[in-house]
Amino acid sequence: MKVFTKEVKIALVAIMGVIILFFGMNFLKGLTLFSNDTGYQVAFKDVSGLSHATPIYANGYPVGVVTGIDYNYTQDRDILVSIDLDKNMRVPEGSSAEIVSDLMGNVKMNLVLGKNTGKFVQPGGVIPGNANSGMLGKVGAMVPSVEKILPKLDSILASINGILANPSINRSLDNVQYITSTLRTSARELNSLMAQLNHGVPTMMGKANRVLDNTSVLTANLAAIDIAGTMAQVNRTLENVQSVTEKLNSNDGSLGLLMRDPGLYNNLNATLMSADSLLVNVRQHPKRYVHFSLFGRKEKK
Repeated sequence: MKVFTKEVKIALVAIMGVIILFFGMNFLKGLTLFSNDTGYQVAFKDVSGLSHATPIYANGYPVGVVTGIDYNYTQDRDILVSIDLDKNMRVPEGSSAEIVSDLMGNVKMNLVLGKNTGKFVQPGGVIPGNANSGMLGKVGAMVPSVEKILPKLDSILASINGILANPSINRSLDNVQYITSTLRTSARELNSLMAQLNHGVPTMMGKANRVLDNTSVLTANLAAIDIAGTMAQVNRTLENVQSVTEKLNSNDGSLGLLMRDPGLYNNLNATLMSADSLLVNVRQHPKRYVHFSLFGRKEKK
C-alpha cells in the first residue's frame, strides 16, 4: 500500500499553499515572523484610522509595525495598540507616539523620541500616544476662520463687481491709456532733444572756449592799461576845460566880451542890419553899383 497516494500529495500541496499564503500575507503587511522584534504598547485616546500592520517610523525611518489594537469598549481606559519594533531600537523615556494622516488618507505612526538620558522604556512598556492630524488637521482647523471670512469676501467681491461695472472705470482706463501714449510721445521727443543737445554740445563748448579766450585777452589788455596815467590826462583835460569855461565867463577876450558885453552885441546887430539893407538895395538896383559896357561908354541915367 502506497503512503503518498495521489490524494495525500494533493492535500500536502494545499497545506503548503495555505502556509505560504499566510506567511506571504503577513510579509506584505510588514509583520516579521520568527524574529526577535521587541514588543511595546502605545496608549491612544483616538486611533484615527490606525489599523493592523500600520508601519511605524522614527525620524522618517521604518522601525516596526502595528501588531494589534485592543479597543476598550467600556471607555474606562485608553486604547492600547501593540507594536513590534526592531530589536536594535531602544526607546528613551519621555518618548511619545503620534498618528499622522497625509492628504491621500494614508495613516502611519511616528515615534517622537525623547532626549537620550540613559533611561529607556522596557519591552512591553506603555508609550503615550496622541493623534496628529497633519495637513488635513491644519486645513480643518482653518475651516472656521474661512467660514467667517466668506461673507466678507462675498461683500468685497460684490463691491469689486460694482466698481468694475461703473462706466467711469472704462473712461479712467481710456484716460490712463491716453496719458501713457502722451508720456511715450514726450519721452521720444525728450530723447530727440537730448540727442540734439548732445550733438550741439561740442559746438557750444567751442564757442564758450573762444569767448573765454576773448575774455582772457580783454582782461590782459585791461591789465596792461596805465590807469594812473590815463586818470592824470583826464584830470589835465578837465583843468583845461575849467580854464576855458572861466575865460568865457570873464570879460577878457573876444568870446567873453561877445558873450557878456551887450554893446558889442548891439553894434554887431546894427552892422548886420545895415549889411542886410545894402544887400537888398544891391539886389533891387544893381546898375547903381555895377558899370559895365562892351564899348566902353557909360550909360547915364
